[in-house]
Amino acid sequence: MLLLTITAAAQKKWTLQECIDYALQNNISLKKTVIARRSAAEDVRQAEAALLPSLSASTNQSVGYRPWTNSGVATVTNGTVSTSVHKTYYNGSYGLNAQWTVWNGNRNRNQLKLNRLTEEQAELDSAYTANSIQEQIAQLYVQILYLNEAITVSEQSLEASKMNEQRGQDMVDVGKMSKADLAQLTAQRATDEYNLVNSRSNLASSMLQLKQLLEITDADFDIAIPVTTDEMALEDIPALPTVYEAALGHRPEIRNSRLSIQSSDLQLKIAKAQGLPTINMNGSAATSTNSLSSFGWGNQIKTNFDMGIGASVSIPIFDQRSARTAINKAKLQQEQALLDLQDKQKQLYSTIEGFWLDAQTNQQKFRAAQLNVESEMQSYNLLSEQFRLGLKNIVELLNGKTNLLNAQQNMLQSKYMTILDIQLLKFYANENLRK
Repeated sequence: MLLLTITAAAQKKWTLQECIDYALQNNISLKKTVIARRSAAEDVRQAEAALLPSLSASTNQSVGYRPWTNSGVATVTNGTVSTSVHKTYYNGSYGLNAQWTVWNGNRNRNQLKLNRLTEEQAELDSAYTANSIQEQIAQLYVQILYLNEAITVSEQSLEASKMNEQRGQDMVDVGKMSKADLAQLTAQRATDEYNLVNSRSNLASSMLQLKQLLEITDADFDIAIPVTTDEMALEDIPALPTVYEAALGHRPEIRNSRLSIQSSDLQLKIAKAQGLPTINMNGSAATSTNSLSSFGWGNQIKTNFDMGIGASVSIPIFDQRSARTAINKAKLQQEQALLDLQDKQKQLYSTIEGFWLDAQTNQQKFRAAQLNVESEMQSYNLLSEQFRLGLKNIVELLNGKTNLLNAQQNMLQSKYMTILDIQLLKFYANENLRK
C-alpha cells in the first residue's frame, strides 16, 4: 500500500506550491537544521535547571576483616562504639547532599539568556535554509517552464526543416536545385534534431535537480505547466528601496546577525563575571550502621544521624589572566558581530539589486524580442515562399530560419527570466512564491 501511494504521488503533476510544501517537509538539509534547533532547546532547559539547587544521594556498603581482634576489647568506628567482637564485620553509610549557587555574578542567568538566543538563532538558521530551498525550487521550476516551451519551439523548427528538406528533394528531382544545396538543408534538419535532443536533455537535468531538492527518487516525476502570459513579464517591477527595507525587517539572515550582537553582549557580561565572588549554599544529612555495634540497625540509623547547613564564598584573586582574556575576546566578538551584520546587509542589498537590475534588463529585452519575433516570422514566411518559387537561394532561407529560431529562444528566455526576477523580488519583500 505504501509503495502504491508513493508511486501515485510521483506520477502526478506537481505545482510550484506542492513542490515547496513537499520540500519543506522532506528536504534532508532542512531536517538537519530542525535537529540543531531541538538541540539548542535542550541547552535552554539545561540552563534553566542550573538555577535550581542540586540534590544527590550516596551510600557506601563495605565488609571488613580483622584477623587479630582481641576479645572483650571495645572499639570505636566512625564515632560508634563497637561492643561485639567479630573478625568479619559490615559497615553501611547513607547521605544526602544539596548545593545551590546563590550568586555568581549572574553568569548562570546570563547563560540562560544566551542559550535562549542560541535557540532563536537555530530557528532562524532553519528559516534561512527553508528560504534558500524555496528560491532554488522557484529557479528550477521556471527553468523547466522555459525549457518546456523551448522544446516546443525546437520541435516546430525541426518540422520546418523537414519540410524544407522535402521541398529541396522535390526540386532536385526536377532539376531546380543542386545536391549540394540539398545537403545544406539536410544538415540544417540534423542540426535541429540535435538541438531538440539537447533541449530535452537540459529539461531532464533540471527535473533531476528539482527531484533531488524534494528528496524524490522515483523516475516518474513531472510538473504542472501553469498558464504564463506575456502580461506576467510586463507587470510593474517592485521598487528596489521598498523591497530592501521590507527584507531588512524579516529576512532570517539579518535577524540572526542582530541576535549575534545581543549574544556577544551577554558573552561579555559572562566574561566580566569571572572576576566576581561566587556564593554557594550547601547542606547535608548522613547516618551509618555497623554490625559490631550492640544496637539494632534501626536504632543506629537514628543515633548516628546528623545534618548540617553552610555557605561558602569564593573570591578570585589571581586566575592566570583567564578572566581578562575572556573579556578581551568577548569584546572582539562584539566587533565581529557588528561587522557580520554590515556584511549581511551589504550582501542582501547586492542580491536584491541584482534581481532588480535583471528584471529591468530582461523586461526590456522581452519587449524588444516580441517585436523581433514578429518581424523575423514575417521575413521567414516571405523567404519560404520566395524559396519555393525559386526567387531566394538556400543560404538566404537558412539564415532567415536561424534568425527566427534565435529570436524565439531569446523571447522565451527573457520572458521567463523576467517572471522569475519579479517573483524573487516579491519573495524578498515577504510575499509567498506559491503562485
